[in-house]
Amino acid sequence: MGKYQLIATAAMGLESLVAKEVRALGYECEVENGKVIYTGDETAIARSNLWLRTADRVKIRVGEFKALTFDELFEKTKALPWEKFLPENAEFPVIGKSVKSTLFSVSDCQAIVKKAVVERLKKHYNRSTWFEENGAFFRIEVALLKDIATITIDTSGQGLHKRGYRVDQGEAPLKETLAAALVMLTNWKADHPFMDPFCGSGTIPIEAALIGQNIAPGFNREFASEGWDWIPEKIWDNARTEAEDLANYDQPLDILGTDIDHRMVKIAQENAFEAGLGDLIKFKQMQVRDISTPKEYGVIVGNPPYGERIGDKPEVEHMYKEMGQAFNKLDTWSIYILTSNEEFEQLYGKRATKKRKLFNGFIRTDLYQYWGKRPPRSFE
Repeated sequence: MGKYQLIATAAMGLESLVAKEVRALGYECEVENGKVIYTGDETAIARSNLWLRTADRVKIRVGEFKALTFDELFEKTKALPWEKFLPENAEFPVIGKSVKSTLFSVSDCQAIVKKAVVERLKKHYNRSTWFEENGAFFRIEVALLKDIATITIDTSGQGLHKRGYRVDQGEAPLKETLAAALVMLTNWKADHPFMDPFCGSGTIPIEAALIGQNIAPGFNREFASEGWDWIPEKIWDNARTEAEDLANYDQPLDILGTDIDHRMVKIAQENAFEAGLGDLIKFKQMQVRDISTPKEYGVIVGNPPYGERIGDKPEVEHMYKEMGQAFNKLDTWSIYILTSNEEFEQLYGKRATKKRKLFNGFIRTDLYQYWGKRPPRSFE
């Protein structure tokens, strides 16, 4: 088994959650802006892809070095052990980005890295000409930050938020990774009620159900690294068997998603069935002002409209006031609302116990947290 330096990339504000997940898998890690770095073998690659709920991708760091000239970038890239990773017929596009670096032309950096890898592999495979790229897929990235080039190979393929259960979605769907993070940032336990009053296409309730039954989020999809010949099929089989064994399908759940739009409720139901959770989650058409429940010590997680479009603002502000009035009666419930609206607390009518800055795509938002009364010990 090899040892690889792995990078789990994370959206801004979620690094500590990703690190917590990496440690839960048994790997020591370091946290940097937008990424969590750790060492692992082929099994770690498979398990990380299957289990990380809040990471965007899992990458292998092939090398990191200073590069002030294209020559330097070429030679140092060529010196890396590409034959360890890429077979003779590998398909390997190169993507790139450059921030605050002398080498600012991304297209030139990509072309140079591609050429350097080709030269290294031609020498290793004893080829005078290049060959068809009709084999396994390896996406290489060259990322320059303050003249330091980090060169990685992506093990995930499609981003980890692509769980594979979305049949359809609304206008502004929440990424599955952020939805999972919102659930994990609460005090919810699987034997307590859970509600999302703005469920849209059902992402938050579905992620809550996956967490509640400890189902690996990547269980129903494939990853780019499954096609790599140096990761034996048995490793993936074992990782999936472990995921199956750890799932708690008998855990009863009380999860409700509501939305004002009956079409979204139907889409949410279809997505839940696609995820294999259709019988576990209830969906209902309802306005937020009508929400009431005799149940106690539950958790509400909501991603309501933000009123970003000028015309929507008065309507959204009115809805926030109605939400505050409806939720005020749920004094044992903990409530978590994600919005970019800076006047949310005034409109809602109550100061948050705690606020956490998060990014929904490129929109800066706050997670407003209202903690309910602590349940008696008999209830916990």
